[in-house]
Amino acid sequence: MALTVAEMARRWGVSERTVRAYCAEGRIPGAELIGKTWAIPEDAEKPARRPRSSSRRRTLLEALREEKDSGMPGGIYHHIQIELTYNSNHIEGSRLSHEQTRFIFETNTLGVTESVRVDDIVETANHFRCIDMVIDAANRRLSERMIKSLHAQLKQGTTDSRKSWFAVGDYKRLPNEVGGRETTPPEHVAWDMSRLIAAYEAKSVKTFEDIVAFHKAFEAIHPFQDGNGRVGRLVMFKECLRCGVTPFIITDEMKLFYYRGLSQWNHEPGYLLDTCRAAQDAFGELLARFRIEPAAG
Repeated sequence: MALTVAEMARRWGVSERTVRAYCAEGRIPGAELIGKTWAIPEDAEKPARRPRSSSRRRTLLEALREEKDSGMPGGIYHHIQIELTYNSNHIEGSRLSHEQTRFIFETNTLGVTESVRVDDIVETANHFRCIDMVIDAANRRLSERMIKSLHAQLKQGTTDSRKSWFAVGDYKRLPNEVGGRETTPPEHVAWDMSRLIAAYEAKSVKTFEDIVAFHKAFEAIHPFQDGNGRVGRLVMFKECLRCGVTPFIITDEMKLFYYRGLSQWNHEPGYLLDTCRAAQDAFGELLARFRIEPAAG
């Protein structure tokens, strides 16, 4: 018989976050991630506390900055560039494969033989640079200027950038929808974005739940003509780095759960939160593999 994270947390007298960390780090034999939740053997024993190490492990942000600046291949920076770019672009319809995405990052050449959309290639290269921007600005407060800069970098040189009605690096000029639902009208976007950022930045401590809630509100506004999902997920990753929260990557396989969570947020916020927690668990395994200090949240 398998128990849930909540049930095991009560049994062991620890937080659910601690139990999820145990699972993600492979410290509970037989624990299995099924869909969005962990199934834990009923007879599993609470992992022993690890002895303190004399050498401090790097934080994720330290590792990302060191590896980015040194051009180190094969590390966590390398991994995140490929995984975050491939999945975020694929969710939005990119036809580039994971291998093609990796090839572009590693060689700065195409390495493709079949026909591909030029915009998919351009936006892949642009997304790599957006991740660098997120790492460089990780500790800075959120601002409209920062968010617009990410959009400008993502969409520069694309077919959209040559359309007279498409505002690269600025808020939308025409109404748009997401999932068949209306979004904020163009004339109200600046006001809504200003209020959203001000309310978020007014919080002295920002939790995982605050970051996900900001993302949902951002996507509901849908401030740009296109590229909202990718910019929103980049901002979410940046804020996790800034606030000491374990980041996560929404994979293409999680797309339907993610979209359902966004659409049902107003009456069932737990669905999106649980989807993001499942992605956090997978990211925790990555941190353990690269011996990166886990974040507090």
